[in-house]
Amino acid sequence: MSEQPTSIFSDSSGTNRYPDFEPTDTRPTRRPLVWNAGADLGLLLLRIGVGGTFLAHGMQKVFGLWGGPGIGGFAQVLEDFGFQQSTTLAWVTGIGELVGGACVILGAVTPLAAAGLLAIMINVVWLKLGNGFFISGPAGPDGFELEVVLGLAAGALVLTGPGRIALDNGRAWHRRPASWGVLCLVIGIAAAVLIRILLHVDPPPPPTVTTPLPGG
Repeated sequence: MSEQPTSIFSDSSGTNRYPDFEPTDTRPTRRPLVWNAGADLGLLLLRIGVGGTFLAHGMQKVFGLWGGPGIGGFAQVLEDFGFQQSTTLAWVTGIGELVGGACVILGAVTPLAAAGLLAIMINVVWLKLGNGFFISGPAGPDGFELEVVLGLAAGALVLTGPGRIALDNGRAWHRRPASWGVLCLVIGIAAAVLIRILLHVDPPPPPTVTTPLPGG
C-alpha cells in the first residue's frame, strides 16, 4: 500500500480536481490622480480675476483712469500714510500692478509676478490693520477684506503656478512649482517687510487744538 498521502478529491491519475485558487481583488480600479484640464481652466480663471483686478488698479494709479488718483494723487496718499520717497514708491507700485497684473493674466514669470502683487497687498493690509476686516462694517471702504482676498489669491498662484494654459508652460518654475514658489514667496514677503521698515514712518499725531477759557 502506498505511503503517499491521498485525498478524496483526487482522481485516479493523481491530479487535483479542485485546484487552490488565489483570491483576486474584485474592487474596481481607480484612475490615478493626475493633472487635468479642469485645474488648468480653474487657474486660468483665477489668473484673469486676480491679474485683471491689479491691472485695473495700476491703470488708475499710473494714468488716472476710471476715477483713479494718478501718480500725483497716489503719491500724496502714500505720504499721508507716512511713506517716504512717496513719488518713487507711487511709480513702483503703479507700474508693479500694471506689469504684475498683465504677467499673471498671461502666465508669464507667474511666481515672481504674483509675489510682487502679494508684497503690495501685505503693506496695504498692514496699513489698514486697525480699521477692521469687513468692508460692510463700520470702517466701510477702509476695511481690508478685499486686500486679504487678493493677497491670498496671489500667494496661491505663487505656489501653484499658472497651469498649462500659460506662457510659462514648460519652464523650469512651471515644472517645479513648489520649490520655485517657496523661493518667490520668501522674496515677496521680504520685499514687503523691507519697504515697511525702510520707507515708512508713523505720521505725527494731529496738533491738539485747545479752546481758551473765557477771560483767560
